[in-house]
Amino acid sequence: MCGIWGAWLGQAAMEFPSDYLAQTLSHRGPDDAQFWSESDGSIWLGHNRLAILDLSNAGQQPMHSSCGRYVIVFNGEVYNHLVIRAQLESDGLAPAWRGHSDTESLIEAVSAWGLERTLTALAGMFAFALWDSAEKTLTLVRDRLGEKPLYFGWAGSGFAFASELKALRAIPGFKSEIDKGSLALYMRYGYVPTPYSIYKGVSKLPPGCLLVCGSCHIESLTLPKYKPYWNAIQAAKTSVSDRFTFNSDAEAVDSLESVLRNSIRDQMIADVPLGAFLSGGIDSSVVVALMQDLAKTTGNPPVKTFSIGFNERAYDEAPHARAVASHLGTEHKELYVSPAEALAVIPRLPHLYDEPFADSSQVPTYLVCEMTKQHVTVALSGDGGDELFGGYNRYFLAARMWNRISRMPQPARDLAGRILRAIPIITWDALYRLLMPVIPKQYQMRLPGEKIHKAGRLLGAVDEQALYRGLVSQWDPFDVVLDAVEPNSLSTNNMTGIPTLIEKMMLYDSVTYLPDDILTKVDRAAMAVSLETRIPLLDHRVYEFAWRLPLKYKVRDGSGKWILKELLYKYVPQSLVDRPKMGFGVPIDVWLRGPLRDWAEMLLDESRLVSEGYFNAQSIRLKWQDHLSGKYNWQHQLWPVLMFQAWLMEQ
Repeated sequence: MCGIWGAWLGQAAMEFPSDYLAQTLSHRGPDDAQFWSESDGSIWLGHNRLAILDLSNAGQQPMHSSCGRYVIVFNGEVYNHLVIRAQLESDGLAPAWRGHSDTESLIEAVSAWGLERTLTALAGMFAFALWDSAEKTLTLVRDRLGEKPLYFGWAGSGFAFASELKALRAIPGFKSEIDKGSLALYMRYGYVPTPYSIYKGVSKLPPGCLLVCGSCHIESLTLPKYKPYWNAIQAAKTSVSDRFTFNSDAEAVDSLESVLRNSIRDQMIADVPLGAFLSGGIDSSVVVALMQDLAKTTGNPPVKTFSIGFNERAYDEAPHARAVASHLGTEHKELYVSPAEALAVIPRLPHLYDEPFADSSQVPTYLVCEMTKQHVTVALSGDGGDELFGGYNRYFLAARMWNRISRMPQPARDLAGRILRAIPIITWDALYRLLMPVIPKQYQMRLPGEKIHKAGRLLGAVDEQALYRGLVSQWDPFDVVLDAVEPNSLSTNNMTGIPTLIEKMMLYDSVTYLPDDILTKVDRAAMAVSLETRIPLLDHRVYEFAWRLPLKYKVRDGSGKWILKELLYKYVPQSLVDRPKMGFGVPIDVWLRGPLRDWAEMLLDESRLVSEGYFNAQSIRLKWQDHLSGKYNWQHQLWPVLMFQAWLMEQ
């Protein structure tokens, strides 16, 4: 992983602050910083390097093709680049190789095959910019599922792009005007969804897309619409129309193991120390189990695994990770984090995430990345399993709820919702504790009162899309953002052909929540400490395999990830991993009433909210007072406000 940036400039070309831009992204690439520009200073490409493959100068960027036509800056990894090299050699199109980096494989493939064929051949995570000196075009490309970020837009006197917004802000003349539509979306979801950014005039390149900019002069630079080279929704539809027919459950499990083993084998290639995150949950345990088996098969040392723990028992997964690591025989390290250490991260979050971002698991994610970086430079992760194999409880809640409420008259639904919300959250929590001994494991959950109140709000949903949106919403933006105008970030039209509500929700998550929350969280946390993360479950071949699986291999007996669990049980006893899903969080609700109270009071001061002019101060203050009293747990509503306020202070 690295940081990339660049610009197509006008008359102020020679004044471009290249050194300063490189400094803003030094955390993404501390090993080297280089830039290149056209002789007239109109085009600039910059690269901050985190050296992973080919640590020599032969892997340095910006990199020129051997033919001299192309220049590239690349962030990410092409896992099958050796296959691409072999094909170029077989075709008689290989150059005299300068080194063994995947960037060189990529740019020479573009030179030999053209960009479209090359993109079809790539398996990896990436964002890159390619300058074609013959056609005078600048092309931006992002990987299929959105693992690597890429922002672009107008900045100062020209067009610019970068891995993070902080590099764009460093360009003289950049206008940091907040987009109210993006703010509305942020308050609903806790993140700014693609293609929007928090700033007017700046966008995120959607996953699986390229953008070609072509012109001789910046004054006439044309920006056509994004062009998809791969589409997650279309890939899912195509796979669903060609579903597997297995002779047995065992055959299905073996098939998954084969495709996932290939992905993990490719992602274990590195010229630097490598390990894996291990929470003790299904997804990370599957990845680590196959990594460890591959290490044994090839005679390599045990896999290095990492987890963190908390003294608050409800949030502590470290004992589960320790048990899995012990059984598999990994070289395991764990760090127990004190509340003070976790709290110390919070003031840094606005700078790390660069635009408002409110998934509170960003705190433990950063801490586990910081600890892991002390031992390795690359870490594999189990992210993606929930979206691909039906792991979130909300899928089952929504399916059961919609099956019942869709037959009820709307007035009856509204009344039932009001009744559920009339009972305080703390009362529901107390009732749940009394009933927990008789509740089946698959229906056990954390924060039951909060979830029951959410169910009460969802009873009024008019269709499946509204139900999904309600499930993932933190706020109704019109209740909190002044003069809110909310762009449409979901569409039901492109879900035709996806047979069940559970699968539609999985697909919605795969194209929204996964890239804009989960992958953003991991990328920024890891890059803040110069750690590369890799996600084997999000190899596009694993993605397409997962969508070819009939739903019964994912959801069975009211529980998700059936096939992943069956694969894991081949390596780890069921008793070590069969437990209710915990998530990866910290006790924000308690902290807001305790050590974070003064910080929150400062950010939520009524006069401050009124003078800034973004939020309905009365609505926020009511929730804050309710939360402090213990009557309700409004952490999920308050955290987005606090993260925006903290971010705004840095602007």
